[in-house]
Amino acid sequence: MYEFIKGRVDYIGPEFVVIENNGIGYQISTPNPFSFSKELGQEAKVFTYYHVRQDLIALYGFHTREEKTLFIKLLDVTGIGPKGALAILASGEPEQVVQAIENEDEAFLVKFPGVGKKTARQMILDLKGKLQNIVPDYFPDLFSQDKLQSQLLNHIPEFEEAVLALKALGYSEKEINKISPELKKEKLSTDQYIKKALQRLLK
Repeated sequence: MYEFIKGRVDYIGPEFVVIENNGIGYQISTPNPFSFSKELGQEAKVFTYYHVRQDLIALYGFHTREEKTLFIKLLDVTGIGPKGALAILASGEPEQVVQAIENEDEAFLVKFPGVGKKTARQMILDLKGKLQNIVPDYFPDLFSQDKLQSQLLNHIPEFEEAVLALKALGYSEKEINKISPELKKEKLSTDQYIKKALQRLLK
């Protein structure tokens, strides 16, 4: 229904961002709302997916068309709903998930909140070989460690905001507490705290 929305980033919360366009504020759920921190108060282009079911009407948004495509494909997998799909995409770039599916890496997939062995196997069965439009030039060595460990900002973030976002993705307080001491030693933006935390949680 909506391919994308372009407007000013008006608000950022743990679960969604608000994009203002022509006087209307669109509440858009995203994998990592704080990834829009740099654009707060400025214009951003958000690729959107309008999700409708009997008990839910929601608008989901993504930085890239590839993220949106992968989100839609994940929703077709039995056992994965919008919240689970967002949690999977919040881990980083879509290529990481595609690589795990293509390599039948169940051990990696089950590290996401709400994904057990049965769901991981279903993801592989349903999606393997069908994600070429997301990563056209897929190679087994596509992801180097340097790429996975992105350069982090040296800005001091609001750590509690990052914790709220992680909880919204489905991670338990126990899981978050395990990695909190290590994360608090670094000075990062909220967005980077979340990314760093997800890297730790997926190890």
